[in-house]
Amino acid sequence: MRIFEQVESQVRSYVRAFPTIFNKAQGALLYDEQGEEYIDFFAGAGVLNYGHNNPVVNKALIEYLEQDCIVHGLDQATSAKKRFLEKLYYDILQPRHMEYKVQFTGPTGTNAVETALKLARMVKGRSSVIAFTNGFHGLTMGSMAVTGNAFYRDESFINRSNASFMPYDGYFGPDVNTAAYLRRFLEDQSSGVDLPAAIILETVQAEGGINVASCDWLVEIEQICREYDILLIVDDIQVGNGRTGTFFSFEEAGISPDIITLSKSIGGGLPLSLVLVRPDLDQWKPGEHTGTFRGNNLAFVAATELFSYWETDELSQKVKAKGEIIRERLKQIAERYCEMDCKVRGRGMVNGLDIGARGMAGQISRECFNRNLIIELSGAENNVLKFLPPLVIEEELLVRGLDIVEESITALLEEQNSDNGGMAIIDNS
Repeated sequence: MRIFEQVESQVRSYVRAFPTIFNKAQGALLYDEQGEEYIDFFAGAGVLNYGHNNPVVNKALIEYLEQDCIVHGLDQATSAKKRFLEKLYYDILQPRHMEYKVQFTGPTGTNAVETALKLARMVKGRSSVIAFTNGFHGLTMGSMAVTGNAFYRDESFINRSNASFMPYDGYFGPDVNTAAYLRRFLEDQSSGVDLPAAIILETVQAEGGINVASCDWLVEIEQICREYDILLIVDDIQVGNGRTGTFFSFEEAGISPDIITLSKSIGGGLPLSLVLVRPDLDQWKPGEHTGTFRGNNLAFVAATELFSYWETDELSQKVKAKGEIIRERLKQIAERYCEMDCKVRGRGMVNGLDIGARGMAGQISRECFNRNLIIELSGAENNVLKFLPPLVIEEELLVRGLDIVEESITALLEEQNSDNGGMAIIDNS
């Protein structure tokens, strides 16, 4: 690991949490240079929904490159883009009765968010945007302005203007309707909250701590947007593409966002980011919003192959079933280790174990790594173990990973008991 410490910037993050040099991967398994096998409950922070080195994707990519097909083409028409758009339209959008124009942005999720915000402001002629507590939308300037975590919002590098924050569903507990709270601010001309061009939200706040919005809340937010002529942007970058059990995370709620941002797993491990825009909002002049890497032809090839998973509901049903396995096991862990003051949250295969014992989540993640499981943290204080395995993980491997989590918790609590004379001391402050 010396070369990384010597040459790579201090900003490096995941290499510190998982200090080994990974070399190969397949499905839900990673292998380091020593051949050690690790179960992956991280999935590239949601990039690898379809697993590492999906064989269907690899075969298509090799064939594409062997034929000297276009790799880089700006926004020119290519055969790879044509097939991608056809597959997206006929297999994803049309069966869901969705009509959107597709805009390709720079290759990362934050590029899609920046594009969505810019378009909403241009169309509505207003500068303000409303976001929600614990939201995460990226780390470029505009995206960061609608990201809630104070760690990223230091005054030295973030302009906080033109963004207001409202409480997300459940922020004040189950008895407070935060959609009604938002409505009150909008209807009061002296609230200090300007009428926004758009409201941006995640249906499940993954980085924010696996906070799940109810269908009723999402419907009410959409109604507010319609009443006040506000555009609704759904950031589906991390929890879309099947993560909640349906291709789009908002399908269960039955809402129709004006703008949808997609990235991460849409490219099957390759950089790809796009914005779905209601046709009447597609008011760009040619070249008005541009970028050198707007559309990755290799990612088009990968994505086109992966859309085939959605020709039937088989994957959807498996995601829901495996999600239930995860949540039931986490509930058992929360009950068994009540001294940790745990809460279980999630939908589909994005789940969290919120641990009230301060610092315990980080200790568990490290112990899991020592036992060959990769699992990251989320939440404002890194207090939530974030379960994000590939959607295609085998059930036996999923259960084995959950076993490692419980074994890690047991080992840590036994160690604390031993160190404290038989009584674990947990800081719940």
